[in-house]
Amino acid sequence: MTAEDVLEQYEARINQHDFDALVPLISNDAVFWFNDGSFSGLAEIRRAFEATWERFANEVYWLEDKSWIALGEGAASCTYHFRWKTEMDGEAMSGSGRGTTVLRTESGHWKIIHEHLSGMPG
Repeated sequence: MTAEDVLEQYEARINQHDFDALVPLISNDAVFWFNDGSFSGLAEIRRAFEATWERFANEVYWLEDKSWIALGEGAASCTYHFRWKTEMDGEAMSGSGRGTTVLRTESGHWKIIHEHLSGMPG
């Protein structure tokens, strides 16, 4: 898979709400930065994802406006806008923000090493 393929798979698999489906795409020593904290390694990242899915069981997440700002043999980086929608207590909710994903090759396979998501400036 190319770096682009990995990001597309990641986007699709997030909506399965099964972290085990994401594990093959994420480096063991990845660092993810979200508005609610920084998470290092698969165990911490798993806890962050699973807490979100527990709170928003029917959340749907997607990426728009992807821009590959670096794409080399061993490293790649993509910026984008992310969007999500869910329902809580019968009420529709949605949101959006900006994101950056950095990938690197590990033993010939592309893996996500860093993700940074933040709200839109306002």
